[in-house]
Amino acid sequence: MAQLYSAKHERHNACDDPSRRRLYSGNYIGKWHLSLPTEQGAVSPEYRGGFKDFWEASNLLEFTSHGYEGELFDGDGKPLRFSDTYRSDFLTDRAIRFLREKRTQAPFLLTISYLETHHQNDFDTYQPPKKYADQYRNPFVPQDLRPLRGSWPSQLADYYGCVKGIDDTIGRLTTALREQGIEENTIILFTSDHGCHFKTRNTEYKRSPHDSSIHIPLIVAGPGFDSQREVSELVSHVNLAPSLLEATNTPIPAEMQGKSMMPLVAGNRAGWQDDVYIGLREFVTGRVLRTEQWTYAVAAPKTPSWNAVARSDRYVDYILYDNKADPFQHTNLAGRAEMKDISEQLRARLLERIVASGDPKPSIEPAWFPYV
Repeated sequence: MAQLYSAKHERHNACDDPSRRRLYSGNYIGKWHLSLPTEQGAVSPEYRGGFKDFWEASNLLEFTSHGYEGELFDGDGKPLRFSDTYRSDFLTDRAIRFLREKRTQAPFLLTISYLETHHQNDFDTYQPPKKYADQYRNPFVPQDLRPLRGSWPSQLADYYGCVKGIDDTIGRLTTALREQGIEENTIILFTSDHGCHFKTRNTEYKRSPHDSSIHIPLIVAGPGFDSQREVSELVSHVNLAPSLLEATNTPIPAEMQGKSMMPLVAGNRAGWQDDVYIGLREFVTGRVLRTEQWTYAVAAPKTPSWNAVARSDRYVDYILYDNKADPFQHTNLAGRAEMKDISEQLRARLLERIVASGDPKPSIEPAWFPYV
C-alpha cells in the first residue's frame, strides 16, 4: 500500500491569535482498514478517525475490488463502482475530482490510501497495470532476496509493474496541483505502511522484523521541506503527524505520541532518539528495536501463529542482526555467546521503549537455543 498526504499550507506566526487560525478540512480516499472487522466495505461515520468532510473509501479494499473492477463507498455508504479502469488510477481520478470540484478555499488535508503495491489477497498475486504487465520480466533482484526461497521468482516482475503504476499516479496528482495553482502551497507526503519480503522470512509477505518488512519509503515535498535534504536518521510513522502539524504551524496536542521531524529537516539532529520501536502481531506477537547498527527482536513463546494477541508479559530473544556487517540480514546472531553483552544492552533499551509506549514491563529471556 502507499499513501499520499496533501495539505494546503498557510504559514502562521507563533504569536498568531488562535481564534484566527484556519482549520483544515479532513478528507479521505481509498483503503481504510481501521473499522470494525464486520465492515468490509462501507465504514460507519464514528469509525472514520476524524475524517469528517469528504469521504470515499472501503474498509478492506482488497476484498471489495480487484485490479480492474470493484467499489468504494461515499460518505453516505453508497457504492462507487469502477470497471475497466485500473484501481490506483480510479482512486487518483477521484482525488483529482476532489481537487477540482470539492476543494474549498480553506486549507485541507487529503489522504489517498492506495492498495497497490499490496498483493491481491484472494489471488495471492500482484496485479500491475496491463501496460506494464510484461515490462519488467527478468528484473533486478534485491540482494536480500537472492539466496532465499520465496515467491519472488514468479511475483517480483508484477510487483515492479505495480510500483511503476504508483509512480504514474503521483505524477498525475502533482500535475493536478499545478493546474489548480496550489502546488507551491501544498505539502505532499508519500509513504507506505509496510514493505514486502515475498515470503522469504516467514510464510507471509510482511510482519517480520527485517528491513524488507519495516523499511518503507518516505518522501516529503513542499513548504518547509524544500531544502532537498536526504535525512539519514531513523524515523517512523509516529513522527509524521507532529511533523505535518509543526510544518503548518498547527498546535501539536500534548497527548500526541512521537516527535516532529522538522529539526532533522533543518539539519539539527541534537537530542534525536537513534532507534525506532516496532510491534509485531498476527504471525508472531513480538517487539522490535531497530538502531543504526542493530535489529533486535523478541517474540512471545507459544502464541498462535495467526491473529496473535497484541502484547505479552513474556518474550524470548528472537532475532539479532548486525546491519553494518550483514546489511542483507542473512545471519541471525541471537543466542551467540559473543553477542551476549550486545543482547543485554539492546534488551534493556527495548524494555524502556515497551514501558514508554504504555505497555506493562514484560520479562525477556535470552534465546532458548544459544550458540556456544
